[in-house]
Amino acid sequence: MFIHYRTPGFVLKENEKGEADKVFTIFTKDLGRIEVLGKGIRKMESKLRSGVPLFSLAEIEFIQGKNYKTLTDAILLDDFEEIKKDPEKLKISFRIAETFTNLVKPPQEDEGIWNLLGEIFNGLNQMRYTVCDMRLFYQFFFWRLLPFLGYQPELYHCLDCGQRLVPQHLFFSSKGGIVCGSCHDQEASVNKEIKPDAVKVLRELLKRDLGGLSKIRIKPELSQEIEEISDFYLQFLLS
Repeated sequence: MFIHYRTPGFVLKENEKGEADKVFTIFTKDLGRIEVLGKGIRKMESKLRSGVPLFSLAEIEFIQGKNYKTLTDAILLDDFEEIKKDPEKLKISFRIAETFTNLVKPPQEDEGIWNLLGEIFNGLNQMRYTVCDMRLFYQFFFWRLLPFLGYQPELYHCLDCGQRLVPQHLFFSSKGGIVCGSCHDQEASVNKEIKPDAVKVLRELLKRDLGGLSKIRIKPELSQEIEEISDFYLQFLLS
């Protein structure tokens, strides 16, 4: 006898399988990250077709089979339709989902991660942003996700010597935080230079909620530097 599970979840990824199936990556409130098979869901007559669109919040029901969890019911709770109308918002959603699925492994059940996803998708759906703000929006997500995964960055004291940082000759270490100029000389190959203003922005991203994001004003070159630091750290985490 199959046990039916029912839980709300954010639909983050979908992959076609066979002629008519899809495999969905969903982060659920009760079970964390799961992969669910939607059998025949690509057929026009499928009753499940409208229940789990990409980048939506849905209440799903599934049974645990030998190889897959199989979707048996889906009720759309929030389609976040404003995201689907805006190419920039959609682009950021794909980037968020890719980073999320690369870093968050099953099951990784966590109420904080669940709340972060809700904050992110509701924020993207409801608010108006410029392209530059959109990039910062992704940075907010990335740096706020890290502590839930055990990667809380050290941004106030040197990772190596423990001294409080002063705003000069700073480097971001792939070990997860800032090192001072003196310690950098010892492990230069795993460090990337970071300007003091970029460190300040990272501190703000970890300190503010999403509503305070609009108060962070940075120039494009500083935004680009933070992008490079994030990519540098992400690649290390995935290596």
